[in-house]
Amino acid sequence: MSSLAVTYFQPYQPGIERTVSGFRFALVNKKNGCESGILLYDDKKKEQRIPLSEKGRKGELFGVEIRGEDLNQLTYNFYNGDEVYTDPYVQGVTGLEQFGGKSTKERMTYGVLKKQDFDWEADTNPEIPFEDTILYGIHVRAFTKHKSSNVAHPGTFEGIVEKIPYLKQLGITAVELMPCYEFDEAKIKPLYSDHREPEEAKQKEEEGKKEVQDRRLNCWGFQKGFYFAPKASYSSKAPEISFKTMVRELHKAGIEVMMHFYFPEDISQGFMVQVLKFWTMEYHVDGFRINGFHLPVRMLLEEPVLKRSKLWLPYLPEEDLSCLEEDSFKHVAVDNGNFRNDIRRFLKGDEGLVNDFIRYQRRNPKEYAVMNAVCDYDGFSLMDLVSYDRKHNEANGENNADGTDYNYSWNCGIEGTTRKKNVLSLRKKQIKNAIAFLMLSQGTPFLFSGDEFGNSRLGNNNAYCQDNEVFWLQWKDNTQMFQELLSFTQKMIALRKQNPIIHMKKELKVMDSLGCGYPDISYHGAEAWRPDLSFVSRLVNIFLCGRYANEGDPFLYLAYNMHWEAHKLALPKLPKTLRWKRILSTEEEAGGKALKEMEADNGQVIESRSIAVYQTESSSK
Repeated sequence: MSSLAVTYFQPYQPGIERTVSGFRFALVNKKNGCESGILLYDDKKKEQRIPLSEKGRKGELFGVEIRGEDLNQLTYNFYNGDEVYTDPYVQGVTGLEQFGGKSTKERMTYGVLKKQDFDWEADTNPEIPFEDTILYGIHVRAFTKHKSSNVAHPGTFEGIVEKIPYLKQLGITAVELMPCYEFDEAKIKPLYSDHREPEEAKQKEEEGKKEVQDRRLNCWGFQKGFYFAPKASYSSKAPEISFKTMVRELHKAGIEVMMHFYFPEDISQGFMVQVLKFWTMEYHVDGFRINGFHLPVRMLLEEPVLKRSKLWLPYLPEEDLSCLEEDSFKHVAVDNGNFRNDIRRFLKGDEGLVNDFIRYQRRNPKEYAVMNAVCDYDGFSLMDLVSYDRKHNEANGENNADGTDYNYSWNCGIEGTTRKKNVLSLRKKQIKNAIAFLMLSQGTPFLFSGDEFGNSRLGNNNAYCQDNEVFWLQWKDNTQMFQELLSFTQKMIALRKQNPIIHMKKELKVMDSLGCGYPDISYHGAEAWRPDLSFVSRLVNIFLCGRYANEGDPFLYLAYNMHWEAHKLALPKLPKTLRWKRILSTEEEAGGKALKEMEADNGQVIESRSIAVYQTESSSK
């Protein structure tokens, strides 16, 4: 290790910064009477200690600048007495390059000093409004790890780049990446298949008798991590370059990148804000989904750097709404109440849900956006939602005690896999109904990867530890089910994009504010203008007047029948220059009995458990 020049300075915030001739470190340290400082390592792990000095102290923050010729070849850690730990502000980590690892011992990590230049090629953030966004959830490794993905770099950021044509074809405008900052997925208590007592388990581990496959991984990454570093095991080259390349190429395709962050209770609010600002500036990330404890909601809303970044929050206190400007770029979103569970219940035909459904379908506050999701990484996949009545988490090794028991699912008559055509046809229709619910509702739809083509997790609703075919997407593009569901999802996304009345910036008012003879949104039943909102009703029809989006836009009539029987419905009368045309039905799409061709002024029949969409066209056609 060559000679180094060390100077001290008083920093104003923690972190590491590259200079012309070296690096500046700023670290929090209470010292506690122990010698503290920086450990530098060469490639042979020979170390050199750089102690902290009072000359560089400001409060509990210490600054050290190190200059030298070979610093890019070194790694580093911090020490405080006998304790050695990795910088929580580290921007690159070595020691976790292999996902899961093979050692039964805890892996040692080191900070990386080498920082590479990157050509962004005039990259800009797309800044797509929430109301125009189609958000697609991705677990970076699971998305392309299976061999059926046919990518050159499976399970990596590069694999996502290879799937950009697929995302474009599907109609996605933004991806939300589950934790892909650095974390140690193997840092978890061992699992013993024979359920030994803790004392015996510890003894067996010390004797080296624990098998690697008995360890449960935390594949999802919802734990404390290195929040400033991209995950090395999700990269086929330098993680920093891999991640930036992915963002740049997605931006070229007009697709935004959101990251999912989890902050446990011992993370300070100031640290959280600094993390998000860093990824916004350094990696051009477009937004964040944030979960954790005591989140700094008001600080995030008031932070100027994040004013054009999408923020998906778990909650939004009413007292913080004053931070949001009504007519500005709507950049904050929250979950749409109990949309996920109530839509699932409505889908399977539960009673007493029509009123809840139409409220969630229309909800679209003026200050912030709402996120609509039927399925996510947790809980059942969409295919499993219509294939299983109960969870099947035995493979997790917790006696099927983990994961929620409240799935609001229905197996369509048979639990799990089946070859019965009538059951498969019903499941296919129910999946399409769920996708139609998403794409025809106001607010922002969130689709988790694989749900668009029927990917199954075999009934596992808590696959956090399944780094295998259970959680990996299986791209069975040679099957009829895959192709039909994918084609339907593409149609629904295209329909949403083509009709702005489905995704307005503000909530529809249920009134004729234009004086055009029709309200912006209205509700109907078996008879036009007379909805049945009773407890036992499972049928409702929604009339959207396109003129409230743009003059000349078509009207839409959305018919929802979640009853197990067919029902008649009447279409509202139109001006003489227009007529109704049915453009979509999940009954027909699922291979069921085709509806009769429309006849003028005749009532329509909507088949059981199906959704139909009618659109106006010129009567002169």
